[in-house]
Amino acid sequence: MNTDVLNVLKQRRSIYALGKEVKQSPDEIAKTVADVIEETPTAFNSQTTRAVFLFGDKHDQLWDIVVKRLKSEVPTAEAYAKTQEKINSFKAGFGTILYFTDTAVVKQLEKDFTLYADNFATWAEQAQGSAQLNTWTTLANNNIGASLQHYNPLIDELVAEAFDIPANWTLRAQMPFGSIEAPAGSKDYMDRADRFKLLK
Repeated sequence: MNTDVLNVLKQRRSIYALGKEVKQSPDEIAKTVADVIEETPTAFNSQTTRAVFLFGDKHDQLWDIVVKRLKSEVPTAEAYAKTQEKINSFKAGFGTILYFTDTAVVKQLEKDFTLYADNFATWAEQAQGSAQLNTWTTLANNNIGASLQHYNPLIDELVAEAFDIPANWTLRAQMPFGSIEAPAGSKDYMDRADRFKLLK
C-alpha cells in the first residue's frame, strides 16, 4: 500500500521548542489552514468548526491572558514559575490557532434532526479532532512545529472579550506553532495486541 500519508503523519509531533523563524507569511498560513479545515469532513456537512488565527501582538496577548489567568490556579510560587516557563515556550512561537465549535449550528441540527439529536455534539467534537489533526499534519509537512493545548474553559470569557468572539463559539483548543527549535522526544507505542483486533 502507498504510505505517503502515513509518512506525513509521522512528521506530526508535539513540538514545544518553538521559534519565529517561519518562512511562510501569516496570510499564507491562514489561507492554507482555512483550506484544510474546509476540506475536513463533518457529519451532515455541518461545518461546525471555527478558527481564529493570531499573529504578532495578538498571539502574544493570548499567552499573556493565559499566564495571568493561571496564576490563581497554581498553588505555589515555584509551580507558577514552571507554568510561566511553559507558557513562554508557546508565546515564543510564530502564531496560534484558536479552535471553536459553533454551538448555534449544533443546536439547530438537534432541532432539525431530532432522531440524531443526542449525537450532534459528539460529531462536532469529532470534526474538531479531524480539523486539528489535518491542520497539525499540514503544518508539519511545511516544517512548522506545533502542539495542541487546552486551557479552556478557564480562559473562555477572557478570550471572547479580547478577540471579539461570537457568544455561540465555544473554545475547544489552542495550537501554538512556529519554527522547530528542537525536535520532539521519542514516542512510545502500546502493544498492538492490546489496541487492535483483526478478524478474517
